Amino acid sequence: MTTVAIQGYRGCFHEQAARDFYSARGEEVAIEECPTFESLFKALEEGRASSVVMAIENTISGGLLPNFELLRANPYKIKGEVYIPIHQNLMAIPGQRLEDIKEVRTHYMAINQTRRFFEKNCPWIKMVESEDTAKSAIDIAREGTLGVGAVASELAAKENGLEILARGIETYKQNFTRFLILDDQITIPRSITDKASLCFTLPHKPGSLAQVLTILSFYDMNLTRIQSLPIPGKEWQYFFYADIKFSSYSRYRQALKAARPLMADLYILGEYRSFVA
Repeated sequence: MTTVAIQGYRGCFHEQAARDFYSARGEEVAIEECPTFESLFKALEEGRASSVVMAIENTISGGLLPNFELLRANPYKIKGEVYIPIHQNLMAIPGQRLEDIKEVRTHYMAINQTRRFFEKNCPWIKMVESEDTAKSAIDIAREGTLGVGAVASELAAKENGLEILARGIETYKQNFTRFLILDDQITIPRSITDKASLCFTLPHKPGSLAQVLTILSFYDMNLTRIQSLPIPGKEWQYFFYADIKFSSYSRYRQALKAARPLMADLYILGEYRSFVA
């Protein structure tokens, strides 16, 4: 049994990501709920969890920028990733119809993702912003509230005994969130390691980033993401966060060795196996 720290409440997409990743490894999980992303790492430090599942980017809203800094600032390494399709569902206490629902509670992002459905199909429903999608489902289930629905995951409906009145009500169907797995108990053999997440800084001079990218290209590294964030206290200087995929681990290490002299600092946030659908 692996105890996984997630940001949010039971039934949220973080829990779904944790269950999907560890079930593929043949492992069961226990969930440790955490209020913030920062508190995930405190759960590891205090021994309340042995693993963290943390969202890092979404195909619609982009990267969760503060989480990049958390990865750099903490010693735990990325050991895997999982992609979850974000399907939002309207749910309520069983036995009700859509016409019975007068109010829906959910997180503001879910409101933005589903607003068109409500405007088109049930404009009489008032949408009320709440702390969390899964928490909305938990609250109406605990209170037994009639006439009030929640927008959350299918897992949230299942875990709270709610009935789904409308499935897949999100506006954009191709909506995925990428979650990272931080678990020191996982060892990834080099023979199957094909992805790395890096953070590096560069000398403040023209062409420094282009030189590094040229070396990575020469060694056949596939740059799947690059993100820059300002370095606090250093004007116009940045941390660069990069994900690279490769077919040869030894070739990847050669690329790092060649590029390292051009960098001011290099942090290897994790070496792992890329997601396989």
